[in-house]
Amino acid sequence: MEQPLILYLHGFRSGPASHKALQLKARLAERGYAQRFICPQLPVEPRAAMALCEHLIAASTDPVTLVGSSLGGYYSTYLAAKHDLPAVLVNPAVVAHLSLREYVGQQTNLYTGEVFDFTLAHIEQLRALEVVPLTEPQRFWLLAEKGDELLDYRQAVAKYAGARQTILEGGDHSFTRWSDYLDDIIQFAGY
Repeated sequence: MEQPLILYLHGFRSGPASHKALQLKARLAERGYAQRFICPQLPVEPRAAMALCEHLIAASTDPVTLVGSSLGGYYSTYLAAKHDLPAVLVNPAVVAHLSLREYVGQQTNLYTGEVFDFTLAHIEQLRALEVVPLTEPQRFWLLAEKGDELLDYRQAVAKYAGARQTILEGGDHSFTRWSDYLDDIIQFAGY
């Protein structure tokens, strides 16, 4: 059997060129596993994003580990619960349909410059993906910084009760100590 495939799901207005995605990809490449990393540009529409992820998971002949940041953490929770997959959640959006409501309107992708409309229909699609209650919390690892200025880390601590949790003082929504955890994330994935 080959090594697991790491499927990295970026956050809202982000993409494969994000700092975290590039660092994880580089660390896997250093260890000789460059081909074991996938980070697709997720469509804005949650239903389309999940269809893409479902396709990637179904196409893999090897085990898949999800790593999701912010909105990607919300998506990873849904996919991990549905497919019995391990997932690392980095400052995850716990209730994305609530936390992203203030972003309804025209938005710009931080990496591609693409301008897009984020709509109430997208919010409803996010609501449909909420996982309540969380079963088998042992398959999850929560990485959160208390200084996250966008999301309340305490919601994540409560949501992922029973999961492995690394809660750090300070930091921000970007998860400032990401590089300190790359090797641990790779090990969690099964390398």
